[in-house]
Amino acid sequence: MSSRRPRRWLRRLVVTLVVLGVLAVAVDRAAAWVAENQLATMAEKEAAQYDVRAADTSVQIGGFGFLPQLARERFSKVTLTMKQPTFDSIPAEDLKVELHGVQVPRGLLTRTPGTAVTIDTTDVRLQLSPAELAKLAVRSTGVQGLTLDAVDGKLNAKLSIRGVEAEATLRPQVEKGRIVLTVDELSDAVPSFVRNAVRNQLSRAITLPKLPYGATLKQVSVEGNSIVLTATAADLKFAA
Repeated sequence: MSSRRPRRWLRRLVVTLVVLGVLAVAVDRAAAWVAENQLATMAEKEAAQYDVRAADTSVQIGGFGFLPQLARERFSKVTLTMKQPTFDSIPAEDLKVELHGVQVPRGLLTRTPGTAVTIDTTDVRLQLSPAELAKLAVRSTGVQGLTLDAVDGKLNAKLSIRGVEAEATLRPQVEKGRIVLTVDELSDAVPSFVRNAVRNQLSRAITLPKLPYGATLKQVSVEGNSIVLTATAADLKFAA
């Protein structure tokens, strides 16, 4: 009988530890859910200052264990996702923002007035359709009848210059925070004066509206059927 008692106590101890572990995880996740919702609301409010709006905004706090990070008042990484976003009334396909070095006061959970979250660095990934980029290009370059399609990492363009229809393969690049469409290929059938006009007009930089969170454009690429703008910002602040 004496040998059974230690076994019973051991089983009870194991069960107790398991229950406490489950409760700790549940509390941690519940607190994280509250904080993520609060951060999403604060992010939407800040984004509106840059004329950025979305159908839905969600936040995911990275790292292991939410409460230990909250106790240190610092999250290593927070991912912000906006569905069906618009910036300066321009529709985009997707917006993902990664926040690094997020300094968070404990008052975030209690929604204390005056609570402010500061972010060391921010990486913005904005996804546009080729059609929207074409509209911006027409506005900046004056090229008429321009249409763009994404194919194999490049842009296929159709345009009209001086009454002559032309097709070209373009490569988007970033120069001083603006987009420039560089001509990679142009049909030999196009007259030389039109070829020169195409290159000259498309070389004019495309001025973008202010990007989300005032980020500075660093890179543009063609991924699948979309145009992806990569930008960065520093010392961002979200207020409650």
